[in-house]
Amino acid sequence: MELIDLTAVRNAERSSEPYNYVLASNLLKQDKIDELRRDFPDIDKPGYLTVDEVKLHGRFKKLIEELEGPELTEELSKKFGLDLHQYPRLTTIMKKSQPKYGSIHTDGPSKVMTMLVYMNDEWQQDEGGRLRVLYDDKNYDKFKLEVPPVMGTMFAFLRSDNSWHGHLPFSGERRVVQIAWVKSQADVDRKKKHNKLAQVFKGIFGR
Repeated sequence: MELIDLTAVRNAERSSEPYNYVLASNLLKQDKIDELRRDFPDIDKPGYLTVDEVKLHGRFKKLIEELEGPELTEELSKKFGLDLHQYPRLTTIMKKSQPKYGSIHTDGPSKVMTMLVYMNDEWQQDEGGRLRVLYDDKNYDKFKLEVPPVMGTMFAFLRSDNSWHGHLPFSGERRVVQIAWVKSQADVDRKKKHNKLAQVFKGIFGR
């Protein structure tokens, strides 16, 4: 693969406490970072946008192809002991975050697994926006792990009723690609439609 280093996934340790997740660093090949940074989409809107709503080009477009491709899915399937090839994927991209993002949640039951790939050059320890693996839906301070959203960090987890996660408020640039393996194509289509409508209302009401 041109941009993704699959050994980062192979060498990552899977945790099952408090739920099944994998944290890996250096998923993106170091000699490609400058090109990926250059070709990251110029997104004005806050929040996650589907790939249909974003103009992809250059190395970043190739990155999306590799993230959605069978090779990475195979490595993640081996890591989690679950055949993920059978599930369609929904890819979304964020560049700008707002303080209201990051509330504690588990992801909806239509999702099987979620993977986040961060693409920020640096991140201060005392800033918000650092995803936390949490034990319940109420407490940000009691966490198993805090994920640094820096370039090439990958965090993937199997969705469950206790896959609580969230982050403290952050406003500003927070670059991340999210791939979700979902139960059906109908779920993908529904989520895309919902996301598009949400972006329309944000445009109208400025939210």
